[in-house]
Amino acid sequence: MPDLKDQLHAVWLCFEIPRAGGRLLETGVEQFLTSKREGELGEIPIVVVFTKYDTLLDRMERTLDKSFTKDLSKEAVQELTKKSAKDKLKEVCIAPLEKFAGSDMPHVTVSTKGNHHEETLANLIRTTEELVCKHIGTDASVMTSVAQRVDPGLKIKASIEVGKRKYWKALASSAPFKNRSMWDCLHVLHTDIVNVWNFQDPDGHLCSPEFRTIMTKMVDELDVGPTADPNKNLAFGLSIVGTIAGILSALAGPAAPIVVPIVASVVAAKWVYEVYQRSRSALQRFMKYIIDLTLVLQTLYLLSENRKLSRRAIKLAVKSYHDSPMSGTVHDRIQQYDKQSTFLERADRDSLDQFVRLLQSYNISAEEMPGLRGKLPAVDLSSDEPWDTKS
Repeated sequence: MPDLKDQLHAVWLCFEIPRAGGRLLETGVEQFLTSKREGELGEIPIVVVFTKYDTLLDRMERTLDKSFTKDLSKEAVQELTKKSAKDKLKEVCIAPLEKFAGSDMPHVTVSTKGNHHEETLANLIRTTEELVCKHIGTDASVMTSVAQRVDPGLKIKASIEVGKRKYWKALASSAPFKNRSMWDCLHVLHTDIVNVWNFQDPDGHLCSPEFRTIMTKMVDELDVGPTADPNKNLAFGLSIVGTIAGILSALAGPAAPIVVPIVASVVAAKWVYEVYQRSRSALQRFMKYIIDLTLVLQTLYLLSENRKLSRRAIKLAVKSYHDSPMSGTVHDRIQQYDKQSTFLERADRDSLDQFVRLLQSYNISAEEMPGLRGKLPAVDLSSDEPWDTKS
């Protein structure tokens, strides 16, 4: 059997939503769908993708009765347009599809422009990931999440799956890390988490010794950092965007370097050179490192918009997370959790559900991402600068 990476995980069967009088399915496609329904094509999941949904919405809005809509609010017109598009989609796409494929063939709509096109792409990715996980397995679904660059929530989910399989239990037993320094152990964790996010990082900044060192220093630094008001339920994304805006407004000019206090001396904390031992303090540091790194990368995802990474962009992500009240709150929650039931006990019982919920509670959804990016101040992150810059 070929390696998992060489296997077919899923099929996207794409059709442009037909205009008036157009035909959705050709004869060959009808035969293909019939074969799938009758079980002749195996378990490989197929997702039918109806494209240019934004065009259908525009067409439906133009055909609305103007005498009826002239007194309606913009929101009411949008809802009426969506209903008309949904009815038309059922008539010209879903009904012909179900005739040959049956009623259980997964299908989604996607747009290539408009206010919600990223949401439609995220829905496609999530649908595919769920089907791959169900029919092929978790390993394949993780690869799906790694490859996509639309939904940060799936990146966090994949990080969790990789962690569960590769090192969370190992940290508790200490056997796989015997006689290895904490730095060596963190090297494994760091590389795995960075790889999940699949950034355009041809220069290897995210796996450089400098960035690894910055992240180790953050583990101790944030224990005395700011914390959010516990009486305010502020979402992670809005908190980060507000912090980014404050950082950029304080710069001397648009090209002024990003100064990160914990980069002042790129020397790792002393504890990273110690030999790993199964202890409460060691595991707590590892958990802080995992969450800090994941949330810094999520912040970088917000900033980078799939562009090539620069050290300037990475430093802004680090400083934004470091300076945000959310970072101190993350560390405080980890410490409170550890007081209630130690990581050692929970890892031994393979019961890290609360840690997983903690990580997922700071997730930025694909639906939130466009709105948050729209709130970000303009900033040039394409130019590069050294890790260590003075104010």
